[in-house]
Amino acid sequence: MSSFRIDRKAIIGGIFILALIGVALAIWLTDDGMRPAPDFTATTLDGEEVSLSDYEGRPVMISFWATNCPSCVREIPKLIHLHETYAEKGFELLAVAVSYDPINRVESMREDREMPYKVIHDSEDGMSQAFGGVRLTPTTFVISPGGRIVYQKLGDPDFEQIERHLQRWLS
Repeated sequence: MSSFRIDRKAIIGGIFILALIGVALAIWLTDDGMRPAPDFTATTLDGEEVSLSDYEGRPVMISFWATNCPSCVREIPKLIHLHETYAEKGFELLAVAVSYDPINRVESMREDREMPYKVIHDSEDGMSQAFGGVRLTPTTFVISPGGRIVYQKLGDPDFEQIERHLQRWLS
């Protein structure tokens, strides 16, 4: 009788292990297992209304920044490089200035630094709230063509890792 219990336990254990493997595979196969990106609607400094659904099937990078953030200012040339290298292939870069940054300083820096990508002033914290209440800069999100957040970083982003994602998706 005890051998029946062992067999039954082994069967239940095997089913449990198979279920875990199935869950792990499902996570692995869905864009690195990251969470879906929140949809949002925002207006660029040029007056263009944008939302995540506008970029369906395309990779998107969202960079929260501030004019008084030295790291944010230092990364502008790298953001320009990403935009110039990948925009024609379908990549979209949205630079989101946080609400506490005065809009006149954001506009001035955009002009002075010749930022060719879309710049948004998150005056009502809509995007910040959509992405979990972002308050510190720089904070970076990379969204896969499948609409999932595959990279998230508070602090200086790893541009090499971001480029590897873009090369994989856009080649």
